[in-house]
Amino acid sequence: MKVKKAIPLPPAVPEPKISNGAEAPKRIKMIGAFNVGRALSIAHKEVRHIARDPFTLGLALGLPLLMVLFFGYAMDFDVHDINLSVYDQDHTRASRQLTEVFQSSGYFHTRYRDMESNPAASLDSEQAKGALFIEPHFARDIEKNGTAAAQVLIDGSDSSTAGVIGGYLTGIQTAASQRITGQTIVTPVRMDTRYLFNGELNSRWFTVPGLSVVVLAILSIMLTALTVAGEWEHGSMELLLSTPVSPLEIIIGKLAPYLAMGLLAQLVIYMAARLLFGAPFAGSHLLLLLGTVLFLAANMALGLIISVTTRNQIAAIQFSQMAGQLPSMMLSGFIFPIESMPVFFQYFTMIFPARWFMIVMRGLFLRGAGFYDLLLPLSVLFGMDVVFITLAVRLFKKDVEP
Repeated sequence: MKVKKAIPLPPAVPEPKISNGAEAPKRIKMIGAFNVGRALSIAHKEVRHIARDPFTLGLALGLPLLMVLFFGYAMDFDVHDINLSVYDQDHTRASRQLTEVFQSSGYFHTRYRDMESNPAASLDSEQAKGALFIEPHFARDIEKNGTAAAQVLIDGSDSSTAGVIGGYLTGIQTAASQRITGQTIVTPVRMDTRYLFNGELNSRWFTVPGLSVVVLAILSIMLTALTVAGEWEHGSMELLLSTPVSPLEIIIGKLAPYLAMGLLAQLVIYMAARLLFGAPFAGSHLLLLLGTVLFLAANMALGLIISVTTRNQIAAIQFSQMAGQLPSMMLSGFIFPIESMPVFFQYFTMIFPARWFMIVMRGLFLRGAGFYDLLLPLSVLFGMDVVFITLAVRLFKKDVEP
């Protein structure tokens, strides 16, 4: 029986010598269990993927500008051009002066109606938002008693518009009294009102900074949720998870490029707010950068959580709208003041990053808030970053660990 001669193994390759405690050459830098080189490789792969996808680039750069321009000009909380039906039964100089005060205010368009017509018909058909009734002997009552009555009916189906119209009537009543009587009304108590931070009461200066929060929330969540969910559908994510790359490295590598795109989108929104809408910026640009980074990171981590949970682009779009669009529009203070909500919803809004970033944006643009003024919302956003990224890492670990 012949015994085969054992083949000797090749000598082991010696490790590179390390002098003075320096690392071996070409060794990737490690920070604890986090490998920076692998995370950068994931980020580089994601950048190449974005560069090959014109839809993602258009969504990230074109959508913010389009939404800010469209909604910035369309959304105006100031009520103008209110159609007012006038039913004048007096037909005197005083009644005409009262009507002229409404017209000259710049808020109302007056139109005389026949008294035989039904006053409620113009309101029911939405031809007018209000109706002015001037009773007979209007001028005679002013000359005889010093006072006269006129009635204004307001369409209350739109409570917000009706409230604004009611606020206009206070100033119109004072102006009409002075014009008809020719006397300056002296009240025992004088109150001088001064508007701080937005002296012109320009609603667009208030709307555009809040609109940027809505746009960034929708964009950041949808970008990460769609792209990562697409990788789950195509099977490339499973291949990536089978490599030595850790879940934290995958998350950081995927968030970094989209974070840069989000910052670029914020720059586009900022330039549009300053140049097109003339919105003032009284705060610190460094605080704006810090708040934007914290807000984008929280929303993008939330998008990763949605993508890991759904693994389907259609479902990711639906959940992104529920987690991004609706809360940022309805529960952030953008349209409805949080102070006016029921107590439960005032606390419920605290779980959404958009509520806290809304405070940062409006504080920086209008009030010139400093770091200590914004310490609470910035701290909450940082805490949300930690919670959402940790949760995303754990969900990724479920796929790679038994």
